[in-house]
Amino acid sequence: MKVPFLDLGRQHAAVRAQMEGALRSVLDHQRFILGPEVEALESQVASLCGVSHGVGVASGTDALILALQALGVGPGDEVVTSAFSFFATGSAIARLGAKPIFADIEPAGFTLDPAAVAALRARQVRALMPVHLFGQCADMESLADAAHVLGDRDLPMVEDAAQAIGAMRNGRAAGSLGAAGCLSFYPTKNLGGAGDGGMVVSGDASLAARVRSLRAHGDAGRYDHRELGMNSRLDSLQAALLLVKLGHLASWNQARRSLADAYAGLLSDRPGGITLPATLAGSQHTWHQYVIRAPRRDELAAHLTRDGIGSAVYYPIPLHRQVCFEYLGYREGDLPQTERACREVLALPIYPGLRAAEQEQVAASIRSFYKGR
Repeated sequence: MKVPFLDLGRQHAAVRAQMEGALRSVLDHQRFILGPEVEALESQVASLCGVSHGVGVASGTDALILALQALGVGPGDEVVTSAFSFFATGSAIARLGAKPIFADIEPAGFTLDPAAVAALRARQVRALMPVHLFGQCADMESLADAAHVLGDRDLPMVEDAAQAIGAMRNGRAAGSLGAAGCLSFYPTKNLGGAGDGGMVVSGDASLAARVRSLRAHGDAGRYDHRELGMNSRLDSLQAALLLVKLGHLASWNQARRSLADAYAGLLSDRPGGITLPATLAGSQHTWHQYVIRAPRRDELAAHLTRDGIGSAVYYPIPLHRQVCFEYLGYREGDLPQTERACREVLALPIYPGLRAAEQEQVAASIRSFYKGR
């Protein structure tokens, strides 16, 4: 049998009638932009994240840009972040005229290494942007200590939590660990819509108010524009779908945890010397992706494809080696743990509805690849 890397249809089957009803409601009231569904979603997601404010925006990328801009990041500023992430992490900084400063990752959880951040002592850094990668929070406590080493105890941290809604760090939710948290509702996320969407969450009322203004061209009310913002408003149709799915998020995240446990059992002998993903101390993982490290990764991926099994590489090229960031002057070898991860990582299928027999087939295919070589 074929094992798709992702099958959203299995998840949607259980909630299709609810989603269709929610869409009909929006069509009836016709408040398509920032309607009541958006307001309800903002409130409920903020509550889930343990903060008082949520601001719906057009995408996870816009959430990063708007959160940084609301904190005053602009031309000439430096923002420290991870090079092992989706492109938006770095591009959001650059779009504001600021300079991305890429630090290396710690190898177990693939998140920003506090020691690498602390080593940037000579930098004039305006903010940190840790990435909660694959469904697991970065070590925010140690990163706060690293920010102090950089010379500013109050250096703000913007959480790139695009992949981590529902994740916890020492009893606190992703999105509540910094000045602001940035979420993505891209369809493949644990909480995904039927298009683009995102949200900035924060416990800071003034920061949230500024994001609300910036998402609507910097409008302070009645066409009074005090600063340049952007058009980044979450639409009611997306919010209506997300509200339906939000009610199932906890059970879906638990299903992912069970699937991760099953993989750990099926691959406990580490065939071929693969490394299984780790849950860091103090973390509650949501397993947006199940990412192994694999010797001869590309050959293994091709073998899985021949066996009808989907897989993906997140991410093959680190941000500091992207052509558009050549002007920053990074060279191969500058971030060794990041570069090693890009050579080794392989994401296996993991999503609500994935069947035990399919996981067994994935494990058997991995084992057959290494046994035959």
